[in-house]
Amino acid sequence: MADDRRVAILGGGLYRPDRVRYENAEEGVAMAFQQMLDDMPALDPRDIEFVQSSYFSDHLNQQLCMAWIVQDYIGLHRKGGYRIEAGGSTPLDAMINAYFLIKSGHYDLVLVPGWEWMSEVDTATTNEFIASASDTDWDFTVGGFYNGYYAALETRHMQLYGETLDDLGRIAIKNRNNAVHNQYSQWRAEHGTSYVTLDDYYRDRIIAWPYRRWDCALISEGACCLLMGSEKVAARYTNNPMWIAGVGLGTDSMRPGDRLVDWPYHGLYPDDENRYPDNIEKPLTPYPEMANFGFAREAAKQAYAQAGIRDPLKEIDLAELFAPYDGVELCLYEDLMFCPRGEGKTLVREGVVERGGGLPCQLSGGLTAYAHPVGATSLLQTLFLYWQMAGLVEEKLGDPTLQVKNPKKALTTGHGGTGCQGGVIVYSRD
Repeated sequence: MADDRRVAILGGGLYRPDRVRYENAEEGVAMAFQQMLDDMPALDPRDIEFVQSSYFSDHLNQQLCMAWIVQDYIGLHRKGGYRIEAGGSTPLDAMINAYFLIKSGHYDLVLVPGWEWMSEVDTATTNEFIASASDTDWDFTVGGFYNGYYAALETRHMQLYGETLDDLGRIAIKNRNNAVHNQYSQWRAEHGTSYVTLDDYYRDRIIAWPYRRWDCALISEGACCLLMGSEKVAARYTNNPMWIAGVGLGTDSMRPGDRLVDWPYHGLYPDDENRYPDNIEKPLTPYPEMANFGFAREAAKQAYAQAGIRDPLKEIDLAELFAPYDGVELCLYEDLMFCPRGEGKTLVREGVVERGGGLPCQLSGGLTAYAHPVGATSLLQTLFLYWQMAGLVEEKLGDPTLQVKNPKKALTTGHGGTGCQGGVIVYSRD
């Protein structure tokens, strides 16, 4: 890949997510697209060369090949285009695929629209459809749902490394108290702008121990469009490109229980294996085991190498993590090498990941307080990072509270299943 083919996020628009929106999916995408066009007056839609669509579930949309409808609806049906689908990693993978299409030199300007309408069926059915992304021959058939899968993973991490319910509660509170400053957040739409406390967290009901409802991703309907382009055309459309400095992709076993004997990872990360507690019998593969996410370590390693990142805690200014449960956020601190394995709780307790901390995470509110319309989620988080890097938070949110001072590097992640596949993107302002 040629060095002169840098790729950037040039702008975007969104349709505010909520539990139920009365417009249908194509209307939501069209409104996100219109917001993007209003924000980018130099952009003629005819300039767009390719449409990389992102949505997770045909079942939730109750429509096969929904991308065809959306592309037609926004008037780009003459352009090439197709859909990416990879569970929760769908929108991040769509951005990475668009990056490859531009980096290769085949296109200069790609639109990435993403959406999910998760309330056209009832909540139980929504959870069942999502669970069909687990192994339907083994796990799903014995009652497997993602709330249960992730609760088991977090229980294992608590057993090994000692974080507490208070640590999970602090993450939940952090994300909600960030979300009240985000006018597009679902939490703010439903609960207003009052801050919450640890006492409020403990009054919330348990879903699957140790997770309370506040620890779990929202069910959302929403859409987002991002415009991605090469350095050749970037200046034509924006004065504030956010450059993609590094990308990485990783995978792991389909079933998290298999990670106790995870042969492709066996012996690969000896430092992390050596941090396995001595008072618990070591499995054949001590890292990632069930407690951590090997895909994220692999993806981060690739992205950091490309971006020249040596010390992510010091070099990254903020992160928007794909964390559908609060324990995932804590584990990702470790797997992204913000801290040693087992020390995610320390970043929580010392306020490192808080607003104003050394590496604030989920300033938008994240999946548990901003929104989680699956096919749009990482696009929404990336648009939020774009506003951060361009210094536009006050303008876009009507509130300067969340703006990080002079950010230069940012990171986002995505993953599907229980960390079966996912990626990392590092962004740079320069």
